[in-house]
Amino acid sequence: MRWTQRLRGAATAVAAAALLGGALAVPSAQAAAPSDAGRLTDLVNPFIGTENEGNTYPGAAVPFGMVQFSPDTGHNTGYDYSENHIRGFSTVHLSGVGCGLGGDLPVLPTTGDITSTDYAKYAAEFSHDNEKASPGSYQVGLKTGIEAELTATERTGVQRYTFPTTDKANVLINAGQSLHRTLNTKVEILDNRTVRTAITGSGFCQDTKPYTVYTITRFDRPFTTSGTWKGDAVTEGSKESTAGGERSGAFVRFDTSKDRSVEATTAISYVDAKGAALNLRSEGGRSYDRVEHAAQAAWEDRLDDVKAQGGSDTLRRTFYSSLYRSFLAPNIGSDVDGRYTGWDQKIHRTASDGGFTYYQNWSLWDTYRTQAQLLSLLAPRESRDMAISVIKIDEESGWLPKWGYGTVETNIMTGDPVTPFLTNAYQQGLLKGYEDQAYRALKKNADGVPPADSAPVGREANKEYIADGFAPYIKDRAHVKPGDSDYDHGASATLEYALSDAMLGQMAKDLGHQDDAARYTQRAQNYRKIFDSSTGFFRARDAAGTFTGPADPAKSEGFHEGTSWQYQWLVPQDLPGMVGLIGGTKPANDRLDSFFAYDQLVRDPAKTAREVWVNGPYDYYNADKYNPQNEPDLIAPYTYLSTGQPWKTTDVVHAALTLFTDAPTGMTGNDDLGTMSAWNVLSSIGIFPVQPGTDTWGLSTPVFERVDVTLDRRYYPKGRLTVKAPGTSDSARYIQSAQTDGTALGKTYLTTDDIRGLRELSFTVGGKPSTWGTSAEAAPPALK
Repeated sequence: MRWTQRLRGAATAVAAAALLGGALAVPSAQAAAPSDAGRLTDLVNPFIGTENEGNTYPGAAVPFGMVQFSPDTGHNTGYDYSENHIRGFSTVHLSGVGCGLGGDLPVLPTTGDITSTDYAKYAAEFSHDNEKASPGSYQVGLKTGIEAELTATERTGVQRYTFPTTDKANVLINAGQSLHRTLNTKVEILDNRTVRTAITGSGFCQDTKPYTVYTITRFDRPFTTSGTWKGDAVTEGSKESTAGGERSGAFVRFDTSKDRSVEATTAISYVDAKGAALNLRSEGGRSYDRVEHAAQAAWEDRLDDVKAQGGSDTLRRTFYSSLYRSFLAPNIGSDVDGRYTGWDQKIHRTASDGGFTYYQNWSLWDTYRTQAQLLSLLAPRESRDMAISVIKIDEESGWLPKWGYGTVETNIMTGDPVTPFLTNAYQQGLLKGYEDQAYRALKKNADGVPPADSAPVGREANKEYIADGFAPYIKDRAHVKPGDSDYDHGASATLEYALSDAMLGQMAKDLGHQDDAARYTQRAQNYRKIFDSSTGFFRARDAAGTFTGPADPAKSEGFHEGTSWQYQWLVPQDLPGMVGLIGGTKPANDRLDSFFAYDQLVRDPAKTAREVWVNGPYDYYNADKYNPQNEPDLIAPYTYLSTGQPWKTTDVVHAALTLFTDAPTGMTGNDDLGTMSAWNVLSSIGIFPVQPGTDTWGLSTPVFERVDVTLDRRYYPKGRLTVKAPGTSDSARYIQSAQTDGTALGKTYLTTDDIRGLRELSFTVGGKPSTWGTSAEAAPPALK
């Protein structure tokens, strides 16, 4: 869709949001027969990643929507394809998280008397044969004889239940059970069509500060009777229930003797009950069919911005399914009136700052590597608002986030991921008017440590890092705050801090802060402080500065979800320096070849990827091979661009792409709010952010013969980028030459400014490696 059609101001955004909905099209593990020729949503399978801990969800959402209306089967993150009972359809899910989060207000249709208030006991059995999903909608036939359908707008979930003929058709509205720990609930039956709740919860891997979700559910017709429950006690006729950690909820009952269909809309808010009511008023009141149709149109609009030609049906399905998941988060956090709850737990209004959409849910340790860059390319307007939202977190709470859920910090994961996230936004031109405020927040974060009375841990080991050049690994140190600790992962935290320093140094230089720029650029060399020349690998150091843990880099300690083998390439700011530490280009290439099992990979890419590389969503440690299941070495295949062997980048990337399939198991590791999906999309197109936090994009052979990308002219004046690779295939995957708008391109990277001035990037491919991109000048430059 052209950029002129995407000019959604604050007023039009509210109006458009009211029309969002979706369509059911894709069977559980198969491609559906398209109802419209060429409809890209028919290529998307939302069930990909719902098995083997991909932790995705198949339910209904619109791009970046506040509501993700999806079934929960008992898995700690929501839905597991291998399970066959649904406990409820709940309003909040995050795609691919590793710990229980969300699952607020599971709703389930039942018939007959209510014999249990525990959703594990009243769960309904189902079969995948009677289950369908596509972008914006979900449908399942329960073995109780009830058909359930879900769709969504930005801030509401719309449900339609078709019951058997009965005078006891129930809808159970469960406020007291979710995927996280529930602390307090309040349930109110306002009238014979409306139920309101307030749910306060905590959690995500470990306890966090509490947060509250407000909901209001409006049915399309009156119920015949209703009641509430608390614990095991069900009270018919009761209008209100308040509980602590006990089970609590409401039931409403209908007579479906004449009309078997019941529809309802649930709106949510992270602000207050008024916000939920306003969201309902703005986006509710429309039939299921209208909402469903609008949601599918919203997704078609998004997917249509990337038109890929060539490749197998399976390749196209995995590609567009990954593109779909890349647009699921971050999520809208502000209500239709612009109000949102900040991290100071006070209510703020976006209109007070010129108007923007406030976003929440920040899996930054993951998304700063791939998804943030993909969104900056395909959704720059939303990406700008996302970056402003992160800046607002600092403005309102005093510190930048690390892993934020809703209105609170969880402190999950380590290092300093917010810096490359924001410097990426800056380098992509998304922070106009906010540059100075963003820089001040980043500088405070880079040079300090949050005080004990604030929730974030920030750069927890910063005092030692600034003084000594490394974050110490202190085994079994007591955690001062909930979440992860940089001291538990001192070696990888050092590498992450140094990467962030490099990116901040570039921003400081651009903004004219020369002294800061020199200081941060110098600190970016701190990766050298944990290099053990006796082993030739990075290694953790204790508080006294002594290298510690096993000398074997495959069994190393102090690295978060990885080993020294997997972290050795996380120096995108200075790969020439890292190569020099190893001993030069040949030793570096030998080590890369060993890491990727390159000789085996060339003979059998798919088998090597599955059987020789690390294979398992949580298999983080005791390995000396590439781990495509996790984030620390996602950039590693592109290291060959800096060692004079760019064809090997293509070999490794294409082998890794075989791990993405169109089956429920077709996800590599947890998707982590679109991180793995974005890796697939970018690597398939052949443009990848090799220096996260900058504007540098490394190149490899696309898997499609042609990809037409529609760009927002406000940020990309040409409005389109076409990437061509005629004849690309498994047997002809090596770049022989490259051109930009017909001019020869010898380097293996582009900058965002290059992309802004381009209309076409084309590759000539062949069956054997060439000399293209092999000179030292062709490699992405080190940051100075």
